[in-house]
Amino acid sequence: MLRTIGKALFSGLEQLKFTPHDNQGADYEVRTYQATRLVSTSVNGTQWDAAMSTGFRRLFAYIQGNNQTKTKVEMTVPVICKVVPGAGHACESTYTISFYIPEEHQAGPPQPSDTDVFLQDMTEFTVYVRTFGGFAKEQMMRDELSKLLGSLQRDGVPFKDEPFYTAGYDSPFKLTSRRNEVWILKKTEQE
Repeated sequence: MLRTIGKALFSGLEQLKFTPHDNQGADYEVRTYQATRLVSTSVNGTQWDAAMSTGFRRLFAYIQGNNQTKTKVEMTVPVICKVVPGAGHACESTYTISFYIPEEHQAGPPQPSDTDVFLQDMTEFTVYVRTFGGFAKEQMMRDELSKLLGSLQRDGVPFKDEPFYTAGYDSPFKLTSRRNEVWILKKTEQE
């Protein structure tokens, strides 16, 4: 566990692989993420912060050996949260929190023991990305999401309103130079 926390604090963690695009916006990036396998959990609720905490704990238990083979799995980044907003402002949203499964386990990851945790195959996808620092909280994420949506509308690029994603790269023990992101899916020609 200390090795996992240490790597998270001092960087060096395996990252979800992507290809950057040449046509970047003035205040956002465009990336295509490769198809990959994730370990995920879904939480329904009205608060991003609480959902992230619950989801992270479930997934951290999985990588610490709470799986069918009791295998420890290295921590990776980013911690991804797919947000499917509820029908109204005070309605429950669905938050799917995910860890990228390291390359050494991609072909055959350990099956989860917790029934709230599942393996998920993610197809290739392209996103618009806005990066920001600090300790990410729900209001900060919403503010950054709003800025990204405004930039995409300004530039007239095709995007999906929902779901949206948040991504965090740092251990809670890292105090400075933190990296967080919000992602909006690019519409494909078929959509």
